[in-house]
Amino acid sequence: MTRISLADIADEKPVKLTVEMPAKLHRDLQAYCVALSQGAAAIPSPERVIPAMIERFIASDRSYARQRRKPPRS
Repeated sequence: MTRISLADIADEKPVKLTVEMPAKLHRDLQAYCVALSQGAAAIPSPERVIPAMIERFIASDRSYARQRRKPPRS
């Protein structure tokens, strides 16, 4: 894995991204949002669910966590 250097990103303002994905993945994501709501009146939009999914994925990636714990190389 290459060294990741993002220390310069200081502000926490939301960043708008445009992402292309296959139509099947989008349909699966919409179905996931429906299942996530479990009968609630409001179904979350994919735009609201995707950031949480990515955060959870990064937090659960063990090899990435090991890489982050290593001291930086000079």
